[in-house]
Amino acid sequence: MTRKGSVQQQARHALLGLSDERVVQMYETMMLARRYDERGQLLQRAGKVNFHISGITQEPSQVAMAFAMDLDKDYFLPYYRDYGFVLAVGMTVKELMLSLFAKGEDPNSAGRQMPGHFGHKRLRIVTGSSPVTTQVPHAVGIALAAKMRGDRSVSLVSFGEGSSNQGDFHEGCNFAGVHKLPVIFVCQNNGYAISVPMSKQSAGRISDRALGYGFPGIRVDGNDPLEVYRVFKEAHERAIAGEGPTLVEIMTYRVTPHSTSDNDMAYRTKEEVDLHKAKDAVPAFRAYLTEHGLWSDEREQELQTRLRAMIDEATTYAERAPFQPVEDAFRYVYAEVSVHGEGR
Repeated sequence: MTRKGSVQQQARHALLGLSDERVVQMYETMMLARRYDERGQLLQRAGKVNFHISGITQEPSQVAMAFAMDLDKDYFLPYYRDYGFVLAVGMTVKELMLSLFAKGEDPNSAGRQMPGHFGHKRLRIVTGSSPVTTQVPHAVGIALAAKMRGDRSVSLVSFGEGSSNQGDFHEGCNFAGVHKLPVIFVCQNNGYAISVPMSKQSAGRISDRALGYGFPGIRVDGNDPLEVYRVFKEAHERAIAGEGPTLVEIMTYRVTPHSTSDNDMAYRTKEEVDLHKAKDAVPAFRAYLTEHGLWSDEREQELQTRLRAMIDEATTYAERAPFQPVEDAFRYVYAEVSVHGEGR
């Protein structure tokens, strides 16, 4: 590589408005999400937890889109693989572990919901539900409220490519397009809707569907987190400026089974999975930082030691934490009647 080319590449994150400290923080968050995800799989295989759903190799794009958002004002409606995203907007590994172990302190649902169904009031992460795509019209409603109130906030909603074939997606896009709402629709196209490949789901680009609803649709390489950041930064600026929604299709790949209950070798080959594992953007981003003097083997060793200790501590805490009391498990499910027969 020529010196001129090296200088141009070195300046790439700075040209996007990202400081050296911020891109390093992006990498550390990607790695934190990776190590948490790996621990979740191990805990399930060891019989410590009942279920885990993985987002491995999707972390770089998830972290990048979070870094483009306003963490003090925006609202977030992630989907069940979004560990990198929720960690980047402020959730902790301990909170994720409490959810994984279904304990009472779990801020997502007090252990009532499956892992990966995020909800955090303080961070404006809106509670997700098990039926896929239901979060899309919710995000549109939040964006409508922001426009009516004059708030300078954006709602971001994330989903898989299988969800883009649900009615909720189309209804949400249509309404948001008509009213020019400040919402970003994020399709994380990882190639499979459980066992159904993209080739059997749609004959066209998902991002092209935005044209029918009157707003931009952009396809971006999920293995290029800096480009993902640029796309989301522009989408956020459009929304704040009153120019309406954006649909972003992130091209990625699900290298793990759909969940720990899935046998993915029944519908794809190991060779296909290994091909995409070789494109993992986490070590590639580390190489970018190292090339420009922002990272080193020593810093990597320190990071891995720190993350191991953090995840070990969170695992131990969550495993020992109490479950929700039985009497509380029925609260907010059925109408409560006082001793005088009055409902509340």
